[in-house]
Amino acid sequence: MEYRDILWETAGPIARITLNRPQTLNGYTERMVQELLAAVDVLRQDDTLRVLVITGAGRGFCSGGDVSGSAETRSRFHGHPMGHLLEMRENFHQLVLSLHRLDKPVIAAVNGPAVAGGLTLALCCDFRIASDKARLGDTALKFGLLCDEGGAWLFPRVMGLDRALRMTLLSEVYDANQALELGLVTEVVPHEKLEARVSDLARRLAEGPPLAIRLAKRMMYKQLNMTLDNALEDAALSVMITNPSEDVREGVRAFMEKRKPVFKGR
Repeated sequence: MEYRDILWETAGPIARITLNRPQTLNGYTERMVQELLAAVDVLRQDDTLRVLVITGAGRGFCSGGDVSGSAETRSRFHGHPMGHLLEMRENFHQLVLSLHRLDKPVIAAVNGPAVAGGLTLALCCDFRIASDKARLGDTALKFGLLCDEGGAWLFPRVMGLDRALRMTLLSEVYDANQALELGLVTEVVPHEKLEARVSDLARRLAEGPPLAIRLAKRMMYKQLNMTLDNALEDAALSVMITNPSEDVREGVRAFMEKRKPVFKGR
């Protein structure tokens, strides 16, 4: 797919998506979402890529859906009797599901405002490293809209039901340190150090054992909705993949030889 509303870059095992509509603080359109879906699918299928970083161009991470009403923002379902439902189901909802099912680590480099659907996008990532200039919250109700991109499911799980209700019903937006206290971000760093911190985290993840990292992520997300008995059985099945792997043998050899392991994902 030809990318216009995102930038797609790779450097060794690390892939990077930059939302590229800075004039709208990276408000998403149907085209941007389709480009994001295509890029995530490339990452999913390419085992040489081990980590994904998502960030925004300019001053913002993502301001949510572009509500300007311009022709560029008009959905292909415009005018359909079920247009609003189809617009969400076939676009942003697919992105939420795609990121949720991805078994490779994803880092959000939150460089500025991440509100409404932009906050949902950040919460779909495994790690959220925020600049001290970032602001996060849910502003949908300011426009009479709902947190329909997945926020109603994600927000209470991340910050608790009462805090999620307060944020959404009062359209609250928090500075980076408040967001950290509420659990919306993983870490806050000075704005000028954001890139270096995210790059370091991405590198460390990329140097880890790919099979074990992918399975560990899968296990934690999947087991959130399991009983303990089922979770233990899931873990037992997963080790049938990791324990016989070359990566485990390399890890043991490296430990015995007092050197850094080189994992190959097999």
